[in-house]
Amino acid sequence: MTSVEPQLLREPPPFRRDFSVHAWIGIKALSDAGDSIWTIALAWTAVQITSPAVAGIIVAAGTVPRAIILLFGGALADRANARHVMIVFNSIRIAVLVTVALWVLAATPSVIVLLIAAIAFGVCDAFYEPSAGTISRQLVRTEDLPSYSAVMQTATRLGTMGGAAIGGVLVAHTGMVGSASANAVTFAVVVAFLAIWLRPRFALPRDDKESALRGIARGFIHLKDAPTTRTLVIAVSGLNLAVGPAMGIGIALRATDQGWGAEAVGIFEALVGVGAAIGAAGIAKWRPRREANAGFRALVVQGVAILFLGIGPIWVVGAAAFVIGLTAGYASVLLSSTFAATVDTSFLGRMSAITRLGDDCLMPLAMAGFGALASVTALWVPFALYGAGLACLMVFPLSNRMLRTMSLRPAKTSPNAEA
Repeated sequence: MTSVEPQLLREPPPFRRDFSVHAWIGIKALSDAGDSIWTIALAWTAVQITSPAVAGIIVAAGTVPRAIILLFGGALADRANARHVMIVFNSIRIAVLVTVALWVLAATPSVIVLLIAAIAFGVCDAFYEPSAGTISRQLVRTEDLPSYSAVMQTATRLGTMGGAAIGGVLVAHTGMVGSASANAVTFAVVVAFLAIWLRPRFALPRDDKESALRGIARGFIHLKDAPTTRTLVIAVSGLNLAVGPAMGIGIALRATDQGWGAEAVGIFEALVGVGAAIGAAGIAKWRPRREANAGFRALVVQGVAILFLGIGPIWVVGAAAFVIGLTAGYASVLLSSTFAATVDTSFLGRMSAITRLGDDCLMPLAMAGFGALASVTALWVPFALYGAGLACLMVFPLSNRMLRTMSLRPAKTSPNAEA
């Protein structure tokens, strides 16, 4: 496994006393709470004003421009100052949310308004996410990546849980205006923190000044030359195609079908957050030796839980949502820390972009397909098909010897080794 330590700018304190990083984790959790409020508002509003199939398209609309632009965002992340990129595109997100809130104040929500907002967020995400994906390597040492990921995942899942609990009530009582405004405030806090406080401790290698297309091409050439990175990128790409539609549009459809109301959607999202926080926090106390193998096994269990979202009474759906969160938090910490420690830091932005590309290229079809199946079959059918699909997909990484045996622990004593 390849793990290259970035150039040290200033010595970070021990992670347990790293108050600057702890503050960043808290700010990120607040931002995720706002995102959860917005996501619930978008899905719930879409379900109320249009058909299930069109609602699925609205929820997934942002993935289309993101898929088109994402590789350019990855090339930018490996060339520019990641913190500056994050500030710029979070500021644009604030402008989009304020515009939506003002528009909805003047007129009722429409499909066009929701589509434009989702697409604008997708464009921002295409540039923001690859840069944000490099931040952990700029803040903490390689050996602290699992601890950082565990605490970050725990905090952000708690933020998501809190936002979801508030989001269902907020959209029910204040509509899209209140939800968009709340998320705009959280983004403003993130921008202020990035601009005033957060500073990197490690300098990542910067890419040469060349055309974006050439930089993208060199990223794919790197995949050819780095077999461990190539295998991991292929394995983790597209993992959200099952759980994304099930949670993004499926639970809103179930709540509408059963008459549970928007509050139930918020409760289900909150249960996902609770489970994910527990799953992530467990890694800080107990960490498997073969992180990738354990993470992919957890996703098999997640596939089974997706099935149960579509059947049974409300408590069964709640239990399934909790298990989905538990496995997501556990797997996310293990796979993200493995990815960050393995990938050559000079290509980290582009590799992060490539891993998201599988989701973004296929997510609109997955969302629309889920909604279409729900329209023409029993509602439990898309849950069953998507859950089984995720479980079957895990056969690939779990049958790969390299992924089954991969471990971060040897990298602590031999950071430049290739295994």
